[in-house]
Amino acid sequence: MQRLAAFIVLLIPGIGAAWGIKLMRDALFGVQASGFPVWLQFLFGLVVLVLCIGFFAGFLFRRDQRNGKIPKDRFKRKN
Repeated sequence: MQRLAAFIVLLIPGIGAAWGIKLMRDALFGVQASGFPVWLQFLFGLVVLVLCIGFFAGFLFRRDQRNGKIPKDRFKRKN
């Protein structure tokens, strides 16, 4: 059940990243997907892509940290 929940949690940002790529691609080729200007569509697609990839990377980072694959003291701030 845990693996299914993790799969669903990672599936949603994956779909969002694909949608962001689609918005950027459509903006580059001049296809207007909504009532927004093309440059705003590209910018929104870029923001969605970066947020989704960031969530995915953060999820994997925390999972690896909990499993002991990344040392916990490696990313602490040095005073």
